[in-house]
Amino acid sequence: MTHTRGALFDPVFGGSAVAEEVSDHAWVVALLEVEAALSRAASTVGLVTVEHASTVTAVATGLAGPGALDIADLGRRSAAGGNPVIPLVKILRAACAGEGVPASAVHVGATSQDVMDSALMLIARRAGHIVLADLRAAATSGAELARAHRATPMVARTLGQQALPTTFGALAVSWFTGLDDAAVQLDRALSALPVQFGGAAGTLAAVHPHGLDMADALADELGLARQPAPWHTTRTPVAALAAALGVAAGAVAKPATDITAMASTEFGEVAEDAPGGSSAMPHKQNPVAAITARAAARRAPGLVSTVLSSMDHEFARAAGAWHAEWETVTDLLRLSGGAAHRLASSLGGLHVHADAMARNLGITGGLILAERVTGALAAHTDSAREIVTAAAASGVPLDRAPEIIAHLSADELRDLLDPSNYLGHAVDLVDRALASRPARTTGGPA
Repeated sequence: MTHTRGALFDPVFGGSAVAEEVSDHAWVVALLEVEAALSRAASTVGLVTVEHASTVTAVATGLAGPGALDIADLGRRSAAGGNPVIPLVKILRAACAGEGVPASAVHVGATSQDVMDSALMLIARRAGHIVLADLRAAATSGAELARAHRATPMVARTLGQQALPTTFGALAVSWFTGLDDAAVQLDRALSALPVQFGGAAGTLAAVHPHGLDMADALADELGLARQPAPWHTTRTPVAALAAALGVAAGAVAKPATDITAMASTEFGEVAEDAPGGSSAMPHKQNPVAAITARAAARRAPGLVSTVLSSMDHEFARAAGAWHAEWETVTDLLRLSGGAAHRLASSLGGLHVHADAMARNLGITGGLILAERVTGALAAHTDSAREIVTAAAASGVPLDRAPEIIAHLSADELRDLLDPSNYLGHAVDLVDRALASRPARTTGGPA
């Protein structure tokens, strides 16, 4: 059975699909794919025969099958050398020897870091495209909500307080534009993931004079970007990936936080299609998808920090900083992917209660239109701000405050205190944001 890091919690936090791509088995598959590609790349420059490279590929594919290798045993054997490539190469060479392939045809010119780094790039690309697809799905659902509710009035809240009228569509713009931006950044980072091939010390000495050609052939075999030079101690590709995943998690957290608050009993403005219940309170309707998206996203920044703080790789091989990346990046993929998946679920079935939004617009008795009343009153008196501030502090409705109605008629105040008449460019901003969405907003890898 394929092992993942969290069979109990992955479904809760939305990480099931990504978890399969970052599991221990997925790592072994990627490592073997890199080893097979190394032999094929070596065959393109004449260092390995085409027949031997084909056999290595077939044997590696067999070893990558479910249950073919004891992953727990491989892990125990990895401890001595500090990474799983060393014992895996021994297993692969032994298996290939039985097929008449010499040891020299396996792991040609490579060091363990070449295989680990290239395998991590494969894992990141596969898992990353799942994250990307869910980011785009969440963004599209947010855009659909914005379009449907471009003119649905609601209160804008700043610093936890009611501020001015806006529309739910305008709020949803802040959701999908952030998600779209994050998707663009992640797509860029995934497209740039490079092969790593530098040999023992980054000079490709073992395969000179064929090293550069073999590096390019390896990149092409794996479908990774070609490397300008070995980046074994220049960790910007890993850092860029981690940063993009961190931005994605943050972009998810914004709408998840809003939805969680808006679904509260006091607001009652939205509800998830399949809310969660409580083990103790039968009446609860919890926005579980948004809550768990937020929870997964909260764990991402610490992982990004770990990657960024591990960029100081000394000389030609880091002692510890490199090793710290493997699980950190795969955990980051799983959590950002889980957050995006749960948010896509939340937004995809979100119920919008426009009546509750209208009710909440009125609970201040018109005070959220104080700015507009002040502007109108200023045409009649230099004390407009003081008058409106005093009325608001006294609790007297603005359309009944004597110092206000002395200057403004009932009809004027009725118009001034209608939230739908003070939406600014909210509707225009929705239309503009929808028209400006990136051309590619759905789908997975090209």
